[in-house]
Amino acid sequence: MRMLLATDGSEYSEAAVSEIARRDLSPGTEVRIVSVAETPSVMTMAPYPVPLNLPDLEAAARERAGTAVACAEAALRTGADTGRLAIATKILSGSPKQAILADAEEFGADLIVIGACGHSRLEHFLLGSVAQAVALYAKCSVQIARLRH
Repeated sequence: MRMLLATDGSEYSEAAVSEIARRDLSPGTEVRIVSVAETPSVMTMAPYPVPLNLPDLEAAARERAGTAVACAEAALRTGADTGRLAIATKILSGSPKQAILADAEEFGADLIVIGACGHSRLEHFLLGSVAQAVALYAKCSVQIARLRH
């Protein structure tokens, strides 16, 4: 089985990591942990001049993504029976929705596991939902993990 775990390092993503860690996975299961380094687009910036250093923003986004995949990998490697897993990590760039879907297809994922943060209706309308887009458009099964309170 090939599983793609999408993480942004949030507590919601930790719920997705926990879902994989608690599964009884067969030997040879491949898990690819991905995080998307997303930088602000011109469309999301303020309508007035803002001093920007795009290379610094991109470097910071890649660093956050690298930290997210490293933490998820460490958590999976310390879980019970995860020594049987083939774990790889990858940093993606671009829109999280599109990057996750494209990478899942390229990887040949059988399952995508992603966390959901439970936005309010207004936040969901304004921001959209990466988990929802992945669930709607993925060519494989998707498990959306929710944070348990």
